[in-house]
Amino acid sequence: MISSFRIISYLEGISYLLILFVTMPLKYMFEYPEPNQVIGMAHGFLFLIYIVFAILVKYEKNWNSKTLAIVLLCSVIPFGTFWMDKKYLKQ
Repeated sequence: MISSFRIISYLEGISYLLILFVTMPLKYMFEYPEPNQVIGMAHGFLFLIYIVFAILVKYEKNWNSKTLAIVLLCSVIPFGTFWMDKKYLKQ
């Protein structure tokens, strides 16, 4: 479960960075919205999966509610999922 969550968190973090630094500039600076639609859909799916897996891993690792809240908050902060992986998932 934890290894799957690590993969999902990396993919979610990468998709978020792609949206922020690649597809949003393409959409608003160059009027090319198609990549944003595709990556945005993938990111939305990964974000939902991230939340579900975070809740499942909470019970596996016996996290308290504060730790779960931090892990969930990391998904909306750029580079947050990478920090979260080092802090809470790496053994």
